[in-house]
Amino acid sequence: MTQLEAALKGTITAQMKAVAENEKLEAEFIRQGIADGNIVIPANIHHKNLKPYGVGKGLRTKVNANFGTSSDFGSIETELEKLQAAVECGADAVMDLSTGGNIAATRRAILKSSTVMVGTVPVYQAAIKAIKEHGAIVKMTPDDIFTAIEEQCADGVDFITVHCGVTRDAIARLKEQGRVTDVVSRGGAFMVGWMLHNEKENPLYEQYDRLLEIARKHDVTLSLGDGMRPGCLADATDRAQIEELMALGELVERAWKAGVQVMVEGPGHVPINQIEANVKLQKSICKGAPFYVLGPLVTDIGAGYDHITAAIGGAIAAMHGADFLCYVTPTEHLGLPDVEDVRTGVIASRIAGHAADIAKGVKGAAEWDLQMARARKQLDWEAQIKLTLRPDYARKVHEKHHASSEACSMCGDYCAMKVVGEYLNIETVKC
Repeated sequence: MTQLEAALKGTITAQMKAVAENEKLEAEFIRQGIADGNIVIPANIHHKNLKPYGVGKGLRTKVNANFGTSSDFGSIETELEKLQAAVECGADAVMDLSTGGNIAATRRAILKSSTVMVGTVPVYQAAIKAIKEHGAIVKMTPDDIFTAIEEQCADGVDFITVHCGVTRDAIARLKEQGRVTDVVSRGGAFMVGWMLHNEKENPLYEQYDRLLEIARKHDVTLSLGDGMRPGCLADATDRAQIEELMALGELVERAWKAGVQVMVEGPGHVPINQIEANVKLQKSICKGAPFYVLGPLVTDIGAGYDHITAAIGGAIAAMHGADFLCYVTPTEHLGLPDVEDVRTGVIASRIAGHAADIAKGVKGAAEWDLQMARARKQLDWEAQIKLTLRPDYARKVHEKHHASSEACSMCGDYCAMKVVGEYLNIETVKC
């Protein structure tokens, strides 16, 4: 029985109880949210060491960290280091996007080590296999795709990105309107190339019931991918993107009817003034299904600093209802992230998510900031460091610039709060 099927029967599962405890909410709230389709708990029945997290309405905004090998770089050891760094910095999920080396072995090592939910894009494995065996991605068969999906679900993957909405109609819209950057989703590009070469419909769309059967068997959450997401601001919210979203809205409801949990992925590069509309459009068309966004990146010129452009967009998107932020690292558009890039990306997205949680009134969000404010008023450095998103880094920075006075080295004896407290006799608020 899947989490959705249990919720619809009125059953509160162990995973629902764990999520409720983590969120400091009632378990019935979680159960009802899952039953309504606006909360998911990606928890494959085979992922035994998983600490369940919920994604969706009324919950803390979650953060995902991508990593994985490429044809040029990476080994199982480096990806496990990235996993550890991501979890230590507070990532709620990771995605293994490996396309090089032993893809299956890398995935299984990550699953064995990961206590957070793990996602994948199975078409990558199918495409790389087709290249090795037949010399071209376009020669993979529908069975190759579904075999990869079945294998990864049986391994214990908690959610899978599947580009079911990349249909022939969406490609037609793309051709008719034209784009600056065409298709920037790797999985989406694989499917578009396959469809155009073979002159056939997307098998993930055409055989969607087959996909649902596999997902239900292992209780894998479908993450309906945005293969037509815009790769630059000029392409945002165009016909191809919306055509895909319309298809995904229909597929969301079919997943619910099959007892399968589902969330929807979103853009991409989006101007600030279009983010709210994008979130509201997705929530309307997809009937409140959790929204998982990449960024969104609010400018195209931030290479080297795209963790910042994505954090700006992520905060705005989450404030308006996005539930899950896929991090972006400083190496986006430039290269494969290393361990420190992973840390930076996770923290940037956590800042964005937390800022949005305060605006949304998520339980405990504003209280965390109030505790920090009180610690600062008290010049309680130990408390301040413990309350930061990355205490080890905060401690390192503070000690590097440590002053002889109790205030920080920026103001020293002229610390504003210290001066006011000493000379105006303003009573200090106790923590």
